[in-house]
Amino acid sequence: MTYEELIPVIRRLAIEAGGKIMEIYNSDDFDVKVKSDDSPVTAADEAADALISAGLRSAFPDLMLVTEEQSESHKTRGDTFLIVDPLDGTKEFIHRRGDFTVNIALVEKGVPTRGVVYAPAKNRMFFTLADGSAVEETGAFDPVVIGDTSPINVAKSDNAALMVVASKSHRDQATEDYINKYSVKDSKSAGSSLKFCLVATGEADIYPRVGRTMEWDTAAGHAVLSGAGGKVVRFDDHSPLVYGKEDYANPFFIAYAPDVELKEA
Repeated sequence: MTYEELIPVIRRLAIEAGGKIMEIYNSDDFDVKVKSDDSPVTAADEAADALISAGLRSAFPDLMLVTEEQSESHKTRGDTFLIVDPLDGTKEFIHRRGDFTVNIALVEKGVPTRGVVYAPAKNRMFFTLADGSAVEETGAFDPVVIGDTSPINVAKSDNAALMVVASKSHRDQATEDYINKYSVKDSKSAGSSLKFCLVATGEADIYPRVGRTMEWDTAAGHAVLSGAGGKVVRFDDHSPLVYGKEDYANPFFIAYAPDVELKEA
């Protein structure tokens, strides 16, 4: 597998999965089930997972694949793997708030190096090119033909007037306490991995996450943010956030533009 081969495939699969998701999103009703960890899952999660998994296994049979919806895949281990969240932001989907994404990423030696984040209800798509740089695509999102793309870059942050983005569904007092350590011009809430992308485009300077996430929630957004010049570090000691951890659970973390002067936890 080369990066030149990977990018068109993960982009196409994200768009195709997004189409499946929107069919269900726009239907009159859909069932919501509860998984063993008490998180919700819908037919859209399952349909998108089946489509993406089949596509990745066909295109890259030698690459390990980890997906949120296939618990058997969580038992595999390796330092290079594809990781998928077919519908990140299921709660946003259920409440029809639109802030949900399709996330597909490649992790190499513990680092997300390439990825795509597609928000079908928001008509926004972000991905890394073969060289690792990040772009936002606009247009019709044809699965085969890449439309107009624009390079994205993190903001040159003003530490006296920062823009903060935080979780829409998980914004708690611990998050507010940490945000209050900064000089904040404004803050916004967003769902799913869109928060990484808002930092990547310069629409926000920092995204602190003081709460549980899994690697499939963050890898694609992490790759896009890195490609735009941003960083993701652990909340406790500001060391780089790494992947391939036991049970794929993340510690608390901070995603940010490098000009931001990070505060201690």
